[in-house]
Amino acid sequence: MIEERENGPLVVKGLTSMIDADGVEVECKPVMALCRCGQSKSKPFCDGSHKDAGFESRGGTPAGKDVLLPYEGSDLTVLYNPLLCSHAAECGKRASAAFNPSQKPWIQPDNVSMEKIEEVVSACPSGALQIEGRGHIVPKGAKIAVEKNGPYRVVGVAIEAGPAGAGASREKIVLCRCGLSGNKPFCDGSHRDAGWEA
Repeated sequence: MIEERENGPLVVKGLTSMIDADGVEVECKPVMALCRCGQSKSKPFCDGSHKDAGFESRGGTPAGKDVLLPYEGSDLTVLYNPLLCSHAAECGKRASAAFNPSQKPWIQPDNVSMEKIEEVVSACPSGALQIEGRGHIVPKGAKIAVEKNGPYRVVGVAIEAGPAGAGASREKIVLCRCGLSGNKPFCDGSHRDAGWEA
């Protein structure tokens, strides 16, 4: 379970698997406080820096619109919500022929196999991508992975917060750790726009 502390850290209870930004397994304690202001000297853990930084749990302008955009192919339609996108670029790494921001439209499902689309939707850490009628494809297990200079990638761990946006998954989310998101506690990709580094 993940709880938000008002104007403070994310408190994680009962987590059994956490991976740091270098891909190394972190020892999980029964209760852990994770930094979400971006200022802690002991990232990913909170050291109280949010108090001096004046961190606020809410506020800011979201980096993307909260809308489900359909991208139709002959056999399936991919849905995309810009508000949820953390810009991890797993889609472009895995299937650039179908997911390419320099082409119009940027998602062209017919350019790759259905299996490749399923792989991309599964790899999307934020749940910004889904397949119409099938929803999200969520990897097995419960864990938190720290993305280098990016958000917390959360799979199978509940959070006490409303949904991140239209069509959002409750089982696969990304949580802001830079303090800049306009959709806190969820990541909206602001870390990339600001060039934030952990």
